[in-house]
Amino acid sequence: MKRKIITTGDGSTTIHIEDWDEQYHSTHGAIQESEHVFIKTGLHHLQNTFNPEQIHILEIGFGTGLNAFMTYLEAKKHNFPVNYVGVEAYPVASAEITQLNYSTKLKVEHEQITFTKMHTCDWETETVLAENFKLTKRQQFFHQINDIERYNLIYFDAFGARVQPELWTVEIFQKMYNALQNKSVLVTYAAKGSVRRAMQEVGFTVERLPGPPGKREMLRATKLTKI
Repeated sequence: MKRKIITTGDGSTTIHIEDWDEQYHSTHGAIQESEHVFIKTGLHHLQNTFNPEQIHILEIGFGTGLNAFMTYLEAKKHNFPVNYVGVEAYPVASAEITQLNYSTKLKVEHEQITFTKMHTCDWETETVLAENFKLTKRQQFFHQINDIERYNLIYFDAFGARVQPELWTVEIFQKMYNALQNKSVLVTYAAKGSVRRAMQEVGFTVERLPGPPGKREMLRATKLTKI
């Protein structure tokens, strides 16, 4: 499929898939979306609500690496340990990665080497990017995920249900629920009623929350099993 690099509303870049009229991040602002949906509403909420000793993150759709990079920066800034697993069926090409401007827009040009390493490090192997940040990239389809109670935070950043409805089903969210420990959180930019109902059907408690710029709402799902 034909792809091109575009600039989003906050000046940060993303990849646009022309055949689908879909992009990896919001056209209103790639960095703004990541900050709001995954860092603020996901990572910070998990810390403030459940305060885990270690944060184990599963990202559904590693893509450009923006969410991983911003999480790395947070972990380094606030000195908390993160084990990060990013799942991606179709890795982004190196020629596209070099055109992404995240380190510049985040004013961390000195971390560009780390962003590059996130993409050049081996798949299926744990890579230590900092004393408190470990990254494992897994090249697999989402329906192949069979982790059990391994994570306490999921960034669900798959392409939208309009173009890939099979990624937003009860079957997929059952896998997400199974992969999470008790007292854990899943966040996504999506807010469709069908997505919320699929989450609730597998046992999540689901909240509709204000979305990032350009989007009215988003969803946060919590796994809190009764003891």
